[in-house]
Amino acid sequence: MPETVNQEFPKSETIKFTEQFRSIVGKIRQLRVEVEAQAVIIFPEYQIDWMRLRKLFEDDKITVASMKSDILNDALANGFSVIHLHFSSGSAINDRISHAILEAVADDLVPRGSRVLALYSTFDPSTFDSISVINLGEHLEKLSGRDLRQLETSVPLKTLKTVVDLAVDIGWEGREGKPIGCLFVVGDTKKVYMKSHSVGFDPVKGYQRKDRNIFDTKVREGIKEIAQLDGAILVSADGIVHSCCRMLQGEKNATISLSPGLGTRHWAAAAITKVTSAIAIAVSQSSGTVRIFRNGEVTLRIEARQRRPLVWKDIEAE
Repeated sequence: MPETVNQEFPKSETIKFTEQFRSIVGKIRQLRVEVEAQAVIIFPEYQIDWMRLRKLFEDDKITVASMKSDILNDALANGFSVIHLHFSSGSAINDRISHAILEAVADDLVPRGSRVLALYSTFDPSTFDSISVINLGEHLEKLSGRDLRQLETSVPLKTLKTVVDLAVDIGWEGREGKPIGCLFVVGDTKKVYMKSHSVGFDPVKGYQRKDRNIFDTKVREGIKEIAQLDGAILVSADGIVHSCCRMLQGEKNATISLSPGLGTRHWAAAAITKVTSAIAIAVSQSSGTVRIFRNGEVTLRIEARQRRPLVWKDIEAE
């Protein structure tokens, strides 16, 4: 984490230490013991008297996640761990929580498979009014900070997280009640494109970059439709859908070893990551399992249909 954070947001207002504020801080400290949570992440939208907040939390280890530089810098100066969220103002709290957890795991602020409490504002940004309990064992049980840092070497964590979440959604939901399989290839786009060819009409060809941005909810919904078509979907490291319906071509003599039963989609994912620095994310049509490939091997497997999706459970909302 840098010594200071630069961001375009203006100086924040201040959260007031009301009775509700003190009450919810007390409840989160009590809840942390009851549910055996290993970490607490707070998402302030306004400034806080950090010294006063430290006294309320006493010796509890608290991580502060925000998009605003003044909040992060002041929290850092007062001994809090911080996470810089790269979102625009007004972004959904679920997206911020999910991104913060991935960053926290990557920075070893949160142990893998642990339980995390999130404290944030749902209704009034001038105070905290909601608590969520997140069980990483239901979503990220196989991920450690080392895993994420290895994956992030070629693809930014934000892009990787967004595409993996999209793949998990497809594996969990299918499309119109039918299971579908698909393949995403993220990063090293120019080289991947050269090692592939079109298998049909490319539905994203001719669209402007803003209309192909994977961070846009409407674009992700559109990709769920495109995922039903044959071929791979190529996504650049900065999150732009480069092209779709691509047949991947690996090296003929490349040595690849995969588990029995994996089909051509998984072999293509392994082969393309063997000869490029891209990361491939394959969704199995038969099981919904999401596999992440790097350097020709499966790095991570997520059983999308055998677990509940990540649930943001409100414990308090006054």
